[in-house]
Amino acid sequence: MSANVEDKLAVIELLYRYAELIDAGDFDGVGELLGRGSFMGVTGARSIAKLFANTTRRFPEHGNTPRTRHLVQNPIVDVDSDTAAARSTFCVIQQTDTVALQPIVVGRYADTFARDDEGWHFTERTVDIQMLGDVSDHLMIDPNNFG
Repeated sequence: MSANVEDKLAVIELLYRYAELIDAGDFDGVGELLGRGSFMGVTGARSIAKLFANTTRRFPEHGNTPRTRHLVQNPIVDVDSDTAAARSTFCVIQQTDTVALQPIVVGRYADTFARDDEGWHFTERTVDIQMLGDVSDHLMIDPNNFG
């Protein structure tokens, strides 16, 4: 397998790891994953983890998870030596005791990455929300404040 393909797979794994961590309600893990870069202008692992903890509802009776599945799709990754850029689409589905199983938000991720001695890591993630459904059981903030 060529280095370029291995690099692309390593970057794609980071995209999928984000989805796995957030769906598990592991916001400290999300902070660690994104913390070497910025998430929507927020920097530092603790600050990013706190952002998720303060905005995303978790259900203690269901393992303290948000009861979501973040489906990351159509990743396109461009690698240039020790940097990379990726764009992908996402669809978040959720089911709770009061919200039927349904898509609640759809959009695009734009990400940049760097590679060092520890491997590939996020340097920036931006989220473009394109379709918004019923996020009343997902967010603890008004999504209209996203700007």
